[in-house]
Amino acid sequence: MPAKLENVNSLLRFFLLFCCAGAALGQPVAASLTPAQAQAMVARALDTEVRFARDLSHPMRYRLHKSSPRLTSTKEIAETRDGDVARLIAINDQPLSQDDEQREEARLDALLSDPGRQRHRKQSEESDTGIVLKLLRMLPQAFLYEYEGVGQGSAGAVEKFRFRPNPAFRPPDMETQALTAMIGELWIDAAEERVTRLEGHLQQDTDYGWGILGKLDKGGWIVLEQADLGAGQWRIARFQIKMELRILFKTKDFDSVQEMTQYTPVPADLDYRKAIQMLRGGPGN
Repeated sequence: MPAKLENVNSLLRFFLLFCCAGAALGQPVAASLTPAQAQAMVARALDTEVRFARDLSHPMRYRLHKSSPRLTSTKEIAETRDGDVARLIAINDQPLSQDDEQREEARLDALLSDPGRQRHRKQSEESDTGIVLKLLRMLPQAFLYEYEGVGQGSAGAVEKFRFRPNPAFRPPDMETQALTAMIGELWIDAAEERVTRLEGHLQQDTDYGWGILGKLDKGGWIVLEQADLGAGQWRIARFQIKMELRILFKTKDFDSVQEMTQYTPVPADLDYRKAIQMLRGGPGN
């Protein structure tokens, strides 16, 4: 954990990875918790989540369907020891045209012939994982958590927590600075000790990189949902984002829904070349 998404730039991956960090419960939740008790429970749980974030021993193959106002795409993705590998299989819910299919096959051929491209991708993924671990360690100080009681999720009863920035928190670097502007709600399956849903909202305009790299506009929001795949494995099932990033005189709009389905395990020692063969429908697919 967490599952990775395709074609999300480093800033948006940061928000996604923060959401995936989640929290867990190690014991039954009382009818009511004081803010101090809720804070302590989340802090204890985050220690467990750090271990989960390091665990890459259960790679998966899955389907990613991403829709935005301009384009819808569907990809098959395989997680490997060399990083993720993706194959485009549909555009706007239609099979690829002959030209698009040729371009996709050429891209995969180039990836096979130049291992440096895959190494670069893996380095990017490892960088994201480093951000996750840093955020997990920082979250107990960055937010105040308040127990909201029992709610009803898609898979049954959940425990609900509301979070808001801790006014005493002083972000030490560029990534953690954005934590000072987000409020939201976290839903937890107490029996399985997993996050089932997270909803976050930017409550104010937020400088990214102290205003040097850009500004995220107030009102942006994200919704993330996770699913239990069995055998102790959880993965992202749905991620929706609506945010505007202003960089100098340009505005970039992030408006998409990403749905991840058909998760199946793949061998832990799968390399990226064999993954490409598998995604192309070769032997062992």
